[in-house]
Amino acid sequence: MVDKSEKFRWLVRLGFAVRGLVYLLIGYLALTASRGDMGPEGAFDMLQGAPLGAPVLYASAVGLAAYALFRFASLLFDVENHGTDGKGVVHRIGQGAAGIAYLTLAWTAFQFAGGEKTAPTGGATKEAAGTLLTFSFGSLALGVIGLGFAAAAVVQAKSAFSAGFRRQIASDAPAIATPLGRAGLAARAVVFLIIGWSLVRSAWFGSSQEVKTLGDAIGTLATSGLLYTLVAVGLVLFGLFSLLLARYRIIPDLDGSDLKPTLH
Repeated sequence: MVDKSEKFRWLVRLGFAVRGLVYLLIGYLALTASRGDMGPEGAFDMLQGAPLGAPVLYASAVGLAAYALFRFASLLFDVENHGTDGKGVVHRIGQGAAGIAYLTLAWTAFQFAGGEKTAPTGGATKEAAGTLLTFSFGSLALGVIGLGFAAAAVVQAKSAFSAGFRRQIASDAPAIATPLGRAGLAARAVVFLIIGWSLVRSAWFGSSQEVKTLGDAIGTLATSGLLYTLVAVGLVLFGLFSLLLARYRIIPDLDGSDLKPTLH
């Protein structure tokens, strides 16, 4: 009989696969400029109009929710053994923030699957930021979130350079995983840096109109020529990398006892 931990790992792997599909579509949208929204909502909009779109979107919602729970488990139970020192705490907070982001994506996918959304709106993130700014601590909180995105960009850039992500991948993964991961993480680092800077600016000026979503951040690069193309291609490669992770990523038990991998 398959235990609950194994079932959860299957769902997390589905989450990695869905993340891969979403990034493949985001990169495709960026390269073809076939949608106004080049972020996840644009990808869900494309899936909604495809054959079997609703079942795929429902499965995507389940996978993204499981992936979010995996990130929350990293925050609360340290299942990936980041530790409790300063660096480890920062990593775990980042995992929690990712959990919130992917849980939001899961809900968005569910709305598209049920027909509650029929086109990207792009305004939810700005509305959330605007609501946050109405509180006395809102600007500080938004600024901290922006710095968190900037820190995540630095971490991803460092991982792209060092290929440190290999520590979390099974040793029998194909060699192509390394260049795919490096290119994909480098592209995400650029996009995350733009998002982080936009959030810091929003906190500074007290205006949610400065906030950039993932699609906005990609669109910001549209006039940069080669950089835009490299980032768009990099996001496609990150999608392929995520699909590989769906098979070869080391998914720990919830007690975290089996994840102290060495670099292969």
